[in-house]
Amino acid sequence: VQLQASGGGLVQAGGSLRLSCAASGFAFGDYGMGWFRQASGKEREFVATVTWSGSSTYYADSAEGRFTISRDIAKGTMYLQMDSLKPEDTAVYYCNVNLLKDGSRWESYWGQGTQVTVSS
Repeated sequence: VQLQASGGGLVQAGGSLRLSCAASGFAFGDYGMGWFRQASGKEREFVATVTWSGSSTYYADSAEGRFTISRDIAKGTMYLQMDSLKPEDTAVYYCNVNLLKDGSRWESYWGQGTQVTVSS
């Protein structure tokens, strides 16, 4: 299983970024996926998740209305469109998938993370 996150960078407050997570090594269209983030000195927190079909999405309160999660099953890629960015969005962003192993246990996989820095 490989999750390759990209698209982070430095942006001014109010700006936008689109993160991508290229996935391989598992049946991409069979599993929901999510984005998490971890700011310096803080615990990793949930940002958004999308169901296996892409038909349903869920957001943390901090992301609701500003971020949009989506996926392209044909490309095996998940996205996070981030608009109206704020300095408090500064963090390393990770993509995540939980896979069912041996029909009975779930195993969590993480990408390497991509840094998002929002300047005021």
